Amino acid sequence: MEQSIAPELLAGLLANHDHDTIIAYVQSQHSVDIAHALSALEPQESIALMAMLELEQQASIMDYYPTDYRIDIAEALGAERLAALMHHMSHDDRAEVVRGLSEELATQTLQVMAKAEREDIKRLVAYPEGSAGAIMTTDYVTLLPHMTIQEAIDHLRIHAPAHETVNRAYVVDKQRTLLGSIRLQTLILSSPHAVIESLMEQHTHSVEWDDPQEYVAQQISRYDVVALPVVDQHHRLIGLVTHDDAMDVMVQEITEDFYKAGTVGKMSSNVRYASSWLLYRKRIMWLVLLVFGNIFSGAGIAYFESTIASHIHLLFFLPLLVGSAGNAGSQSATLIVRALATGEIVVKDWGRMMVRELLVAGALGVTMAIAVSLIGLVRGGQQLALVVACTMMIVVMIGSLIGLSLPFLLHRLRLDPATASAPLITTLADSIGVVVYFTIAAYFL
Repeated sequence: MEQSIAPELLAGLLANHDHDTIIAYVQSQHSVDIAHALSALEPQESIALMAMLELEQQASIMDYYPTDYRIDIAEALGAERLAALMHHMSHDDRAEVVRGLSEELATQTLQVMAKAEREDIKRLVAYPEGSAGAIMTTDYVTLLPHMTIQEAIDHLRIHAPAHETVNRAYVVDKQRTLLGSIRLQTLILSSPHAVIESLMEQHTHSVEWDDPQEYVAQQISRYDVVALPVVDQHHRLIGLVTHDDAMDVMVQEITEDFYKAGTVGKMSSNVRYASSWLLYRKRIMWLVLLVFGNIFSGAGIAYFESTIASHIHLLFFLPLLVGSAGNAGSQSATLIVRALATGEIVVKDWGRMMVRELLVAGALGVTMAIAVSLIGLVRGGQQLALVVACTMMIVVMIGSLIGLSLPFLLHRLRLDPATASAPLITTLADSIGVVVYFTIAAYFL
């Protein structure tokens, strides 16, 4: 297995001012590995190392830095050096850098850049965050429908090297209306005298500039394409979203869902660089709310104090029963939240899913009830075994139904279903489980 680059190695080479070794070593490694190693160093150290490299390689490394670290580097470089570096960066990445800069530095950097680059960045930055327009690139090549195959290949040979992706060329008319696309393989294998219009794929799937970025990522995955064209309301081609940016979006969305599932909330910073104060603020609100939610569990235990005092062995099964309810609910919620996120199910599927969940949760409850009844039989006899078995079956079913229903409810209220998190479901299941357990115990015992 290939080993990652140790940041200490680069730091040591920098400390020894071993420029030739640094250049030779960096050029022998992939930019993503260099960027990962440098991101563990102070920004000034990274800048010192990057200054030894050609601008093209600096830009390549810059593209792979974590967002927050890349902004730190950009701020430290200053307008002149940053503008020179951004000239070699991909169009979408340099727009992302400008979005993160202070207003003053962003203005100064754009003023230094060439007019065409400046206008391109301004257009991309203007699109709303989270939209297809915000993650697209304007770095692509187009063909006209009346071109012959030979003319198209000659056109690509001249213009394609400067563009991000050329495995598929997009066909537009003089108004830039998207007419279709043609694969590079088709261009190579077809007769040089054939016309593009006769060979292009006319039903090229596209997205609009204001479509949510997660939808765009889903479409790229669904149609298994390297890039997806972005059009305006008049179906004019204005950009492409490439598969690498779609992967970044999917990672970002999954990360946000994980944070929400842990009641952390959206993080504006990489965890590695997040301050202690930020982590505290993101975690404290839900924890305090859940503390008050658990008061209901305590109130339920206090209400059945006499039952507990008479049958102290009931406490042995309490964590087991309420924990099983929370676990069942978390499993159910995880399945539904993911299915809603990927579009596998919609709100109107709630009834059908509820019927199926009743059957599944019933089977799970019966199986777990049989298992726990054996322990109850050993520790307290038949009556206790009956109490814990009935409780287990009921709380597992209740927990599963809560886990299934909460995401649907939140989605219907236009809230993020991911907030139907394990801690929230566990808190609800705990409170209900305590009441169910001791009510059944009080009845039978």
